[in-house]
This record gives sequence, structure tokens and C-alpha cells, in this order.
Amino acid sequence: MNVIPAHLPRRRLAPLSRALLLAAALCAGPAWALSPPQAPAPAYAGILGLEESFLAPQHWIAQLPDPDAVILDRAGIDAQNARMRQQDSSIHDLRALPANLPRALVLEQINGISRAPTRPLYDVQGKPVGAAQLKAITDNLALERVPASRPIQYGLVVHRAALRAFPTELRVFSSQGDTDIDRFQESALFPGDAVAVLHESADGKWVFVSSERYAAWMEKRFVGIGDAAQVFGYGSTGPYRVITGATARTVHTPEEPRVSDLQLEMGVRVPVLSDWPAMTPVNGQQGHGSHVIQLPVRNADGSLALVPALLPRSQDTAADYLPLTPRNLITQAFKFLGERYGWGHSYDTRDCSGFVSEIYRSFGVLLPRNTSAQAVSPALDRTAFSEADGKARRDAAVANLQVGDLVYIPGHVMMAIGQSNGMTWVIHDTSGGSWFDASGKRVHASLNGVSVTPLDPMMASDTARYIDRMTNIQRIGPHTTK
Repeated sequence: MNVIPAHLPRRRLAPLSRALLLAAALCAGPAWALSPPQAPAPAYAGILGLEESFLAPQHWIAQLPDPDAVILDRAGIDAQNARMRQQDSSIHDLRALPANLPRALVLEQINGISRAPTRPLYDVQGKPVGAAQLKAITDNLALERVPASRPIQYGLVVHRAALRAFPTELRVFSSQGDTDIDRFQESALFPGDAVAVLHESADGKWVFVSSERYAAWMEKRFVGIGDAAQVFGYGSTGPYRVITGATARTVHTPEEPRVSDLQLEMGVRVPVLSDWPAMTPVNGQQGHGSHVIQLPVRNADGSLALVPALLPRSQDTAADYLPLTPRNLITQAFKFLGERYGWGHSYDTRDCSGFVSEIYRSFGVLLPRNTSAQAVSPALDRTAFSEADGKARRDAAVANLQVGDLVYIPGHVMMAIGQSNGMTWVIHDTSGGSWFDASGKRVHASLNGVSVTPLDPMMASDTARYIDRMTNIQRIGPHTTK
């Protein structure tokens, strides 16, 4: 097959409704002034039309007529999130789960993600994963141990934790030599994320959890179990610090290793202990150079505790979620520029849908986890495309993109940032892309990270543009009924 995908599709792709695809209209007008068409500049770093200045957020911000215009205020974002929780089936209300989980519900959740592989898989050495090895992994699901009913348990994630399709650390791949796309890797959860614990693996090292946006297996050592009031009350009142850098780290502390050098991701919000006595050390260090925050930890018996930690003032954080403006959207996106692509949040980084999710999380905006759910979410302002839509409608939609609009092709999402050199540009976390060079040859770039590229010339095959493959454009802004 001659299609070169920008991003391999995630495991569970929701079917697109043709009626929905045909129903949506074009997005509203552009938030930037269109540049006059001109011949693309010589390729910088091998990317068609790219100039070095395009790799700085200031280039794109300077084009905006009103970069600080508020797209949604706090009340608007709260309403948007409420609509997301009400209308999008990929978002889970943990508090709505029954106090006693019936066996059928638990099995449904596990079987939805832990389906036995039917295609050949290979380990990191390129060796085939054998039937006996796969059986041991599926046996660890311990499905026969799921009782007729079990009391629900709630917990808080205490460390960045991988979400896995199976209770195993084994990394598996579709082909020998390609060790980036681990087929058992699903996503990740971050410190302070609330989960419901539904089941435990046979070896006792893993738990099957449901979070607001995803259900999968995670290592048990990364969750502290508490009661509902403790779990859902964490960070429910301010003051706060919101991580506004790509990541931030707590200080190193040998006195309390559970919160030492802890990585916190963009958009994570942690409570501040504003009444902490100024002269009282926090884990051996006086705290005036840091924010004294509260973080969840797991005790030796698995129970949840909340302890003080230090978040250096040098780290990129804010007192609350950032205002949702075009300037801030571009600024936040560019903080990830050059970060390695991490399928399912591998490598302590993120993938394409995680990238846009964390950008919007820094504004307090809730998005579904995967491209398949994001692209069709009924809670967003959606423009849909079908095979019946021709070049004119697609090109017009691209010309009318606004900063922050999310553009979907099968298995991939890109964020619009503006126009230059007569082309529309996007920033996205991608494994690669292709375009035709000056000689007419289609060239492929292994971008493998957060990259700035033009959208118009990007090719999915020798004959199909990315624009021809667009399935949806989603806009986060004042909601309209189409």
C-alpha cells in the first residue's frame, strides 16, 4: 500500500456516521489575515516552505489582529466541560458508577481493551512473541476471579503512570525493528488524576482502572486508595498552581522520595498550602523559593495520603488556568516544539491527541483522549467531511481555519496556527509526513516529534492530500448548533 500515514490509528476507532458527516457546515471566518499566494520559500530543515522564523510563536502571534481576545471565558469553559461530560460517551463519570460493581460491568470494561492479539507481534529484540507468552499475559487478566459483585474503590494517581491494554510491561510491536509503536501502550495518567479501581491482576501488580477519559491497566504501585470524599475532594478548592510548561518537576528531596523529582505535565493543577508556616521546612528545605503544594502518595499498605511538596518558582506554572486566547494557544503549543513523539504517552512524552489535549488542559478545557473520539465529539463545534465533499469545500474550510482549530485525518490530529507563504500551517505531534519536492518527487520526512508543517502540500499518498483525507474540523469556542 502506498499510503504513508502521519500517525498510526489508535486501537479503537469509532465508526463515523455518514449522516453526521454530511450535516455539518463550514467553520466561521479566519482569525488571522491570509497572506497573498506566492511561491513557497526554499525548504528549511527539509520541510517545504518552512522558514526558521516560523519556529517561534512570535511569528504567528504577530499576524493576529487581536491575539488577546478571549475565546471562552471561565464560565464558558465550565459550560463547555459540562456539555462534554453530558454528551460525549468517551467521558466517564466516576461518581455515577455503582457502589457495588457487578461482574458483567467489570468484564465489559476489561474486554473492551484487553482483546487477545490475533496478528504477529515482536518484542524489542525483534523476536516473535509466542503463544505461551501471550497466554501468560492473558491469564494475568484473572477474569475468572471477577466476583459477582465487588465494592468500588477510588484512588488518586501518585506518579505518571502508563495505561496498558494488558497487565504487563512487555512492549510489543507489529514489525521487527520498529520499536516506537508499542501495541500494548494505550495512554498515561498523571499525579492527582482520580480513578475507580475495578479489578486486580493475578500477580497482584496491576489494577484495572477507569479514569474520566480512559479505562485500562496501570501498575498498582502508582495509585493510592482512599474514600470518595478524599479522592474527589483533592484540589477541589484553591489556591492552585497549574503547570503551564510542557512539564515541571518538584524539587529533589531524599526525605520524601515519593514526591522527589516528580514530573508534572502541562495542565495538571495542584493545590497550594498557602498557610504553610514560612519558617517550617518542607522535607528538609525552607520553602520561600518554591510553592508549597500538596500531592497524593501511596502508603505501604496501599492507602492514599496527601503530603506537602515543593514546586520551584522557577518552573513554568500559573496561579490558575490560563485565559483561552489565540496568543496563549500558540504559546502553549510551541512549548512542546521538538519533543519526541510518544505513542500512547510513551517516553514520558505524548502523541498527537495527547499533545492537543494537554494544550487545552492548560486552559481547563476537557477533551476526549483519542483522535477517534475527539474528531466526532458532539460537544464541540464540528465541521464534518465525507467522501462526497470535493476539493472546493475542503480548501475553503482550510482557508477559514482559526488558531486552535483541530484538524483530523484518520488516526491523526493537527492544530491550526496561521498562514504564511500562501499556505495554512499547523503544529502537530507526528511520526512523519510527505510532500512533493521541486522535482515532483514525493519525499517522506521522519519528523517523529512536535513539528511545524504546512497543511496544503502534505500528502497521504501519491494522489491524496491530507486535506482530501480530512474527516473533521473541531473548534473549541462559543458553541453553535449546526
